[in-house]
Order: sequence, then structure tokens, then C-alpha cells
Amino acid sequence: MEQVFAPWRIEWIRRDEKNPDVEDCVFCELPEQGRDRENLIVARSEHAFVMLNNYPYNPGHAMVIPHAHTGDYRDLTDEQLLDHARLKQRTFDALEAASDPDGFNAGLNLGDGAGGSIDDHLHTHVVPRWEGDTNFMPVISDTSVIVEALEDTYERVREAFAAQDGASVPDEDGAVVLAFD
Repeated sequence: MEQVFAPWRIEWIRRDEKNPDVEDCVFCELPEQGRDRENLIVARSEHAFVMLNNYPYNPGHAMVIPHAHTGDYRDLTDEQLLDHARLKQRTFDALEAASDPDGFNAGLNLGDGAGGSIDDHLHTHVVPRWEGDTNFMPVISDTSVIVEALEDTYERVREAFAAQDGASVPDEDGAVVLAFD
């Protein structure tokens, strides 16, 4: 049997301060810090934003996150729901342009029993998938093999969002801003 040695993951798992720059909610505070690139925020809309996952299952693993702080999907207003849904569509488009996957997994972990690590601020995971990318590592050994640096993924995904209709790029380090009709 082959083994993948990933000692850097244990430092993250055992860290005392989960998010040292965050006092309350990571999904509320990071978008307000003005450090989009550093915080892996690639796109924004009026009511939501897209952030790459720090520890992705696959390159391009993104999360579409409403600004509203709630763990209950039913709490979102119609306007927030529509904006979140439209941003998910644009995320599929950007990830397809950036990575040419064969498909996607997309979903929410709602509630304590769903297995998500942040259950008080809902977020939709969008994971690009390629035929043949599934293996036993994440299931049996709680290990994922990262094949691309997050900085490289960020650049490709950000460029794909920037190329979309209605996109504006405020500056080199800011997220792409998307407006919906």
C-alpha cells in the first residue's frame, strides 16, 4: 500500500486559535477585513460572496456564502435567496472556465448533525469533480491530496469571474464584484 505523508495538516487540526483574526464568525468578519486575496474571497455580489476553501477536497473547492448570519436556510429573504442562487450559477460558470471539470458536487451542511465545521453561518460548497478523481483517501484515512497551490487556484478562478458579464474588478487584491440584472 502507498502512503501520502501530509504532516502539515496536523498543525491545522491541533491549532489552539482556529481563526486568530476572528473574534465571532469567520464568514461575517473576513469579508469586512479588506483583505480579499489573503482571505481567498474571489467574488462578491450584493448579498453574498464566494470564498475558496482553505483545505479543499479538490482544486477550486469554493463556498458561496450569504452575508446574512444564519444557520437556517429558511431565514434568508427572497432577495437574499435569489442573490445566493445567482452567485452559485456564476460560481459554476467561473469554475468551469477556470478548471474544465467533468461535474460538480454542491450542497449545504445544515445543523450540528450534518458534519459541517461551521454550522451557525450557512454556506454552499461547490466542488469541481473530474472523472477518476474519487479515491479512498478522504473516506478511509481522512486525508486529501492537494494537487494545486491555493494561490494558483485563486488566480484562475478570479480571472474567470472577472471575465463574466457585469463583472468589475476594484483593484488587484480585491474580489471581483458581480452585479445581477
